[in-house]
Amino acid sequence: MRTPTAFPTGRTLISVAAVSAALLATVATSAAVAQEPPTQVSAPALSGQTEAAPGALAERLIVGYKSGAAEASSNRAAEADATAKGKETGENVDFQRRLGTGAALVGLGDARSTTEVADVIAEFKADPQVSYVVPDRLNTPQADPNDTEYAKQWDLFESTAGMNVPAAWPTSTGSGVTVAVIDTGYVTHSDLAANIVAGYDFITDTAVSVDGDGRDSNPADPGDYYAANECGTGIGASNSSWHGTHVAGTIAAATNNSKGIAGIAHGAKISPLRVLGKCGGYDSDIIDAITWASGGTVSGVPANGNIAKVINMSLGGDGACTSATQSAITAAVNRGTTVVVAAGNDNDNVANHSPGNCNNVISVAATNRAGAKASYSNYGSLVDISAPGGQTSTGTANGIYSTLNSGTKTPSTESYAYYQGTSMATPHIAGLVALMKSANSSLTPAQIESAVKTNARALPGSCSGGCGAGLADAAKTVQAVSGSGTTTGATFSSTAAVSVPDAGAAVESSIAVNGRSGNASSALQVGVDITHTFRGDLVLDLVAPDGSTYRLKSASTSDSADDVKATYTVDASSETANGTWKLRVQDTAAQDTGTLNSWKLTF
Repeated sequence: MRTPTAFPTGRTLISVAAVSAALLATVATSAAVAQEPPTQVSAPALSGQTEAAPGALAERLIVGYKSGAAEASSNRAAEADATAKGKETGENVDFQRRLGTGAALVGLGDARSTTEVADVIAEFKADPQVSYVVPDRLNTPQADPNDTEYAKQWDLFESTAGMNVPAAWPTSTGSGVTVAVIDTGYVTHSDLAANIVAGYDFITDTAVSVDGDGRDSNPADPGDYYAANECGTGIGASNSSWHGTHVAGTIAAATNNSKGIAGIAHGAKISPLRVLGKCGGYDSDIIDAITWASGGTVSGVPANGNIAKVINMSLGGDGACTSATQSAITAAVNRGTTVVVAAGNDNDNVANHSPGNCNNVISVAATNRAGAKASYSNYGSLVDISAPGGQTSTGTANGIYSTLNSGTKTPSTESYAYYQGTSMATPHIAGLVALMKSANSSLTPAQIESAVKTNARALPGSCSGGCGAGLADAAKTVQAVSGSGTTTGATFSSTAAVSVPDAGAAVESSIAVNGRSGNASSALQVGVDITHTFRGDLVLDLVAPDGSTYRLKSASTSDSADDVKATYTVDASSETANGTWKLRVQDTAAQDTGTLNSWKLTF
């Protein structure tokens, strides 16, 4: 973002992120190559044969019997066979119904692990009267859309630094949620039109608005171009940015419409609120837009018929968050609206830039296509989360591709282009918040922020100075808040002390988990308390009920501190929650001993 500039009359405006030197717009000349979304690693050998869906254990089997077998035509015989198979495996197997093909649908009762399901499958396969046995698989709508430019949206799906968006779509598309984009307004675009609802033009100063009038109900973007020195001495000329339209497309471009791009929350609606015009926009107009968007009253402005539960502000300038701006943000959050803001494009500590340094916001830093902090992005302890913002200096196609207009001054034909900036990262998080709010309408802004952070993954690349909780993961976050996973908060622990022998065999401590439903959390917390005189000798593994292992800590000769008193986070979403979990500890070198005092699992 550009620093505030002096208007010719001496007035100070908050700058448009779009006109920052760090935000480069170029017409696309080559496409980013689409990659398949990451596939889950299957730990147990038979996991693919025992799952109803990736990470979800089958609850039923479809059994086809050979013609001539009594079970192929007699429900009583099929029921007796299921019962017999259950007795052989120690599981409660039962015949449920006959399918139209003649196959039998068999329930697996309380089978809770991959091994247990595999045992039942093996028992059926060993029967010479059985022609096939397969899990009753769960089918979902295919997430990959047919939008013609989708391949260029690496930021949504690439495994390295994409935000894992397609895997969230079967759960939520943002339906029922309105996102207010407080920006330059909206220029008509057919790939966005279906998701645009009424907004407002909050610009009061006609020198800034360019449209010849003050506030009105028309948020159309007439263009924000300016001549050299028009926005301050030494500031060069700039074409119109159509910034608000680019931001809106990332959030909610129409999807599966056989054209253009896919929006992150394509089931949501966009309410464009115009606050930025020629040379930027005033705090006062932005404050009124925040208030109105969240359902507050603004004198002289009609009541908002499209109250937003998410506000996107890809804008900012230098200095502290003022009391006036903070007051508006706090009031919006108190009304239940989540406020997402850009950290800024100054390669500086966000503490020096507003509104990225305000309280009660989700402050977003930008990452490049390698998953490292983008060179221009602000950083610091006030950053909450990172999201793809692109970096066109390494190649145009490494930017963020979204809706635009080809006009250099006034609107012309609709187009698409690559931009870079924290302005582009911010709508990724606003779109994610819309997905979350649609999946669970009771979420508060505080709960939303917490879930976004908790379910983030470590940055694939480097960041010095602080990039928040990591790279946002849409699928994990939406699953966590939607109720599609298990509920959180329950803790199971073991306080039985276990000696860890010096340079000896691994020891284990067990925790029996029961009363849970479904799979474990994508952010399972493993708390460990071990006393040891050289912690670098220790290797720690979490062992799931089905025998899958998750490395918590490796041995390291440079890790010379005493004791291991830490909490590790494990993505155990592919594991059944109920069952016996183990902590495996091994001392791999001589001369030091220790004790596993206690450990716990928090779901």
